[in-house]
Amino acid sequence: MALFNSRKRSTSPSYVSTSTTLIFIALCVFGVWMISSNYGFSPQTLTDEATSTSMAIDTSSKINNDLSSTQDIPQITTKNIQEPVETTTKSTIEDSAETNTNSEMQKDTSTTTTVFEDNPGHLPDDAIKSDDKNNNNEANKQKSGTSDSQMFEESSVTQKEQASSVSESGNNDQNSESEKVQQSSVEASEGNAKGQDSMESQNANEAENKEQNLGQKQDVQSFDTRGSKNNEDEANKEQLIEDKGDITKKDGKVTTQDENVDSKKEDTSQVSQSEPEKNENQGESAKSQDSKAEKKGQKSKKAWATQADQSHQEKKRQQDNTWYLCNVTAGADYIPCLDNEKAIKMLRSTKHFQHRERHCPEDPPTCLVPLPENYKTPIQWPSSRDKIWYHNVPHTLLAEVKGHQNWVKVTGEYLTFPGGGTQFIHGALHYIDFLQQAEGGIGWGKHTRVILDVGCGVGSFGGYLFERDVIAMSFAPKDEHEAQVQFALERGIPAISAVMGSQRLPFPSNVFDLIHCARCRVPWHEEGGMLLLELNRVLRPGGYFAWSATPVYQKLEEDVEIWNAMSSLTKAMCWDLVTINKDKLNHVGAAIYRKPISNECYERREKSEPPMCKDNDDPNAAWYVPLQACIHKVPVNKAERGAKWPEEWPHRLHKAPYWLNNSQLGIYKKPAATDFSEDSERWKNVVDELSNIGITWSNVRNVMDMKAVYGGFAAALRDLPAVWVFNVVNIDSPDTLPIIYERGLFGIYHDWCESFSTYPRTYDLLHADNLFSKLKERCKLAAIMAEVDRIARPGGKLVVRDESSTISEVAALLKSLQWEIISSNEEKGILSAKKGNWRPDSLASS
Repeated sequence: MALFNSRKRSTSPSYVSTSTTLIFIALCVFGVWMISSNYGFSPQTLTDEATSTSMAIDTSSKINNDLSSTQDIPQITTKNIQEPVETTTKSTIEDSAETNTNSEMQKDTSTTTTVFEDNPGHLPDDAIKSDDKNNNNEANKQKSGTSDSQMFEESSVTQKEQASSVSESGNNDQNSESEKVQQSSVEASEGNAKGQDSMESQNANEAENKEQNLGQKQDVQSFDTRGSKNNEDEANKEQLIEDKGDITKKDGKVTTQDENVDSKKEDTSQVSQSEPEKNENQGESAKSQDSKAEKKGQKSKKAWATQADQSHQEKKRQQDNTWYLCNVTAGADYIPCLDNEKAIKMLRSTKHFQHRERHCPEDPPTCLVPLPENYKTPIQWPSSRDKIWYHNVPHTLLAEVKGHQNWVKVTGEYLTFPGGGTQFIHGALHYIDFLQQAEGGIGWGKHTRVILDVGCGVGSFGGYLFERDVIAMSFAPKDEHEAQVQFALERGIPAISAVMGSQRLPFPSNVFDLIHCARCRVPWHEEGGMLLLELNRVLRPGGYFAWSATPVYQKLEEDVEIWNAMSSLTKAMCWDLVTINKDKLNHVGAAIYRKPISNECYERREKSEPPMCKDNDDPNAAWYVPLQACIHKVPVNKAERGAKWPEEWPHRLHKAPYWLNNSQLGIYKKPAATDFSEDSERWKNVVDELSNIGITWSNVRNVMDMKAVYGGFAAALRDLPAVWVFNVVNIDSPDTLPIIYERGLFGIYHDWCESFSTYPRTYDLLHADNLFSKLKERCKLAAIMAEVDRIARPGGKLVVRDESSTISEVAALLKSLQWEIISSNEEKGILSAKKGNWRPDSLASS
């Protein structure tokens, strides 16, 4: 009724103005129709524009009927578009009519907000200037507030491989034309707004404030619309690339594609997000930043921080892991690469003991191995050589079947080790001296320093060799001889779980001074002597093979057949049978062979059986390399490794190998011999250094250098009588393991993206020098730390030297594992931590 009365009071000029406006708007509608016909808009676009035009007509109608409220309709600005224009209307209606008008204006704002959400193209400067300086300033503020949000969205597109935002450039041309229509409507409305009294101006200001609030809400909602679009043609993709190029030029904050790739490496969860999740995250972060920018009327400082926050939160989530106990059959004895039941079940054959070899899970486990019930702090060396806590390795089968051979016995709460074995019931030390007497050239602790013990049992042979200043790399499979290697490690004797199967052993060629087998149950003579030929590969030229087994001294039919086969094989391999001796105390015998130091014998053979290996066969390649029944030639060039025997121990420890010369570059980019010497110098004070950060050496026996180079760390610990160091050379690092063996130390090749071939709770100290920063580029740091937790003993220590950022990540993971951080200096890049007894309560899903 109020509206009807207002029409009666309108003057004739008002009627003329109304007519003029209606005609003008009709022309605008016609122009829109013509433009849409020319540019081929989609039906959806035409519908949106028709809706916008209809609302504009409806609003203009109300305006010309003396609706005298003044409204400023803010528009979202994007890069390279004109500044926002102001639409001014007036109204003198009652509150109820004003409410209705605001509702209509909100609908109109929603429509125009969608139209202005993207780049309309490059317009001339004079086409986008505003006549009002104040309005221009306000528009600049608005533009500044939205530009960061748009750049954030563009950068997110790049970082997420443009999966969800390609469509944003599709509306650019459409928006440009729509802006022209809106601007024309605004100009017409401004003409009708002149000549009103001061009361109308006051009402206009109130309406303006309300409409600005509505406009801000609509601006925020526009990101939802953009985040949900999916389908655009190739032309729009090209336009999007051009638009992003413009932003990059104008604002140095835009990241490059390389930086985005680095971001993906750091935040792996973003790569694996589903498409809806990516759209949702992008929309939410964009809304948050745009809203803050609009409200403050200035450029947002946090538009780029959103992605950083996302990455930070994801890293924090990874570091704050919820750990679970491993849900596996092996329980407290779990070795992931040896207890992979799924992979073992899929094996086509187990003829060559493939089921005892490494079969690592595709995804390294991040679960934690439980502790045995009533676990205690291990007994210290040297007492541990003779006894260990029963509850630490609660297995009695070996005591039952091997007790009479003095392997192991159950004595109250202890497992005791009389020092015997199948071939040395009366003690390993007597047997060791027996071998020395049989062949004086062995020279324990001088000529012979590093040996390989095949089928080591509980490790007594290697354990007693320490008294002769000899270190033994002992190994045996994880088989029916329950926990034999675990017994050895708990006693403080070096050992790994491995088998002579279908693959090469993880050692370089020509490195062991002597190889020992005492009833090791390996069929050396079968498969063309393939397994014995593998020993020939790793045995140093001139080195010994000591074989103590029943075929050597018994005359049973089977034993005789094996002896004859071994005799033929070793003769064909040019091994010299040095001696066969009998141990009267133990009633056993041993045959000792020696590997040739030249190739002359091979050249004189009547038959090439076994054949010589091909010239392109690399004898040092040892990581998952299949075995071949062939003989590698002996190095004869005097400058070649293996052509000479190392100097006697201990002189060989600190002297650079003869085959390292200054014509080669070392690991640290200096002449190789100089590099070697400086590495030794670097570590000479390591004992005192580690003592200062919480390492109590009296509690340390089993030590692992997780990333050895020249073995300098191990060499520096040599004077600690209770300590031995297992050196690990990573498969993607320079192959320096032969140098380590040349020094009279020992080690193994390994990839720390997989689990190590050892039982849980076997090392007192783990040392990682610049390992984790490189390693995390290709495998998950959480899985690596779970492996560290697996092989470290409760009460054991970890020392990390690395980049400060990596130190921080490692510390966070260790804290989540309930390790105690003893010392941490990110500036110096060193950390030490101690493992406790904590285990999670929940089991991992199977």
